[in-house]
Amino acid sequence: MTARANPLRGEACLEISGTKHLLRPSFSALVCAEEELGSLFALVERAGNGELRLAEMATLFWHCLERQEAVSREQMGEAILTLGLANCTAPLKVILGEILRGRT
Repeated sequence: MTARANPLRGEACLEISGTKHLLRPSFSALVCAEEELGSLFALVERAGNGELRLAEMATLFWHCLERQEAVSREQMGEAILTLGLANCTAPLKVILGEILRGRT
C-alpha cells in the first residue's frame, strides 16, 4: 500500500529507501517532538531563519511518521541525506505550516 498524504490534515509524504511514508503531525506526535526538541515555536523560527539542523529535521519527521516501527531514526537521517535538503523542504513546509496554522 502506498502512502497518500491528506493536505487538509497537514500530512506529507517522504520517500525512505524507495518507499513513501506518511508524515502525520498529530497532537501526540508534535508533543513528543517538542519534548525532545524544545519549543515548536522556536523550531519554526529557526527554520524560517535557515538555522534548522539536520538532526532537528530528522527528529521532527520521525515523530510525525505514521508508522514509526517501519523506519529507524538512523534510516530517517540517511533518507534526508539521500534526498537532499531541497527535496525535504516540501514536507518540512507542510508540517511547519500545520504547526503554525492548525487545521481549518
